[in-house]
Amino acid sequence: MILIDNTIVSDDLYHIKFACDCLQCNGQCCIEGDAGAPLEKDEILLLEENYETYKPYMTNRGVKTIEKYGHINVDPDSEYVTHLIKGKECAYAFREKGIYKCAIEKAYFEGKINFRKPISCHLYPVRLKTLNNGDIAVNYQKWYICKSALVNGEMQGIRLYKFLKEPLISRFGEEWYKILEESFAYL
Repeated sequence: MILIDNTIVSDDLYHIKFACDCLQCNGQCCIEGDAGAPLEKDEILLLEENYETYKPYMTNRGVKTIEKYGHINVDPDSEYVTHLIKGKECAYAFREKGIYKCAIEKAYFEGKINFRKPISCHLYPVRLKTLNNGDIAVNYQKWYICKSALVNGEMQGIRLYKFLKEPLISRFGEEWYKILEESFAYL
């Protein structure tokens, strides 16, 4: 484990080699799982404020789900998460050329909004957990659907923390990431 400020980072981020291969997995992380994507409190307002902008990229079923239930759900651990459609795909997911993608992120890449997508999605397969003392655990979550990403990461020699550089900096800042890199240099 690496301690940086109020974060406890698993050294799995160094040891695991990982690079998403959506042509193999087809974006299954958007349609599999037992709960929606975890949301940080400030993301709830961003989902609501930007809805009309990314709504055109959503499926009809996704729109109906959001308009019936709202932008957030609460999981069994009492955490805020995105809604799922009938317990399956994320309400914000859509399919393009056989690959599941995020409607929010599509609007972001087209320059229509400044919010890329929930940080939990951007950081996946890393999950953040706020501990009782307020510290944040930064852990790798192994999931069978990411097998092709592990193979691809191994073939390319990409360590998980390097693959996730952009979202880690987005969530924790450049100085934090620099300390992470320096700490991993000793492993």
